[in-house]
Amino acid sequence: MSAAAEFVDAALQREGDGYRAVDAKSRLGSNLRFYGASVGAVRGTVRDARLRYRDLTHDDVTALSSELWAEPVFERRLAAVVLLQSNVALLGNSDLTRIEGFLRDAALPALADPLTQDVIRPLLDRLTGIAQQRALAVVTRWGQDENPWLRRAAESVLSSHSAGGTHP
Repeated sequence: MSAAAEFVDAALQREGDGYRAVDAKSRLGSNLRFYGASVGAVRGTVRDARLRYRDLTHDDVTALSSELWAEPVFERRLAAVVLLQSNVALLGNSDLTRIEGFLRDAALPALADPLTQDVIRPLLDRLTGIAQQRALAVVTRWGQDENPWLRRAAESVLSSHSAGGTHP
């Protein structure tokens, strides 16, 4: 595990609370494990990691997000989403492949919705020309996929795009 991933994981475990973990698991009904860290603790941990590891490049951010997502722990996966949210300006249309994998595994609105609303949508809004066309083709393909989280994301993103939410 990278130093940045170890930092995030250790901080999330320290912030965890057994009672909150049990409550979140019962409320969200997922097969994921839970540390019991609050959303605020997750956001603060990602902020602290960005301060500690200031020179994260695009490749560093995407690799760290994948490393965090790899373990089936809700707070780690949420930290991956927060990391992408806070670095969406670094992302390009080629990153939709990684995000697609995250959506396929999300299995919870608490992970899939922020990926859709706060990562995919702003990414598409920022892209122009051929890059945006390629990204829209990927998202359109998701709309035909058997995975319900991909279809949900595609419907949300494409409905806002067709309503004038993005600039072609």
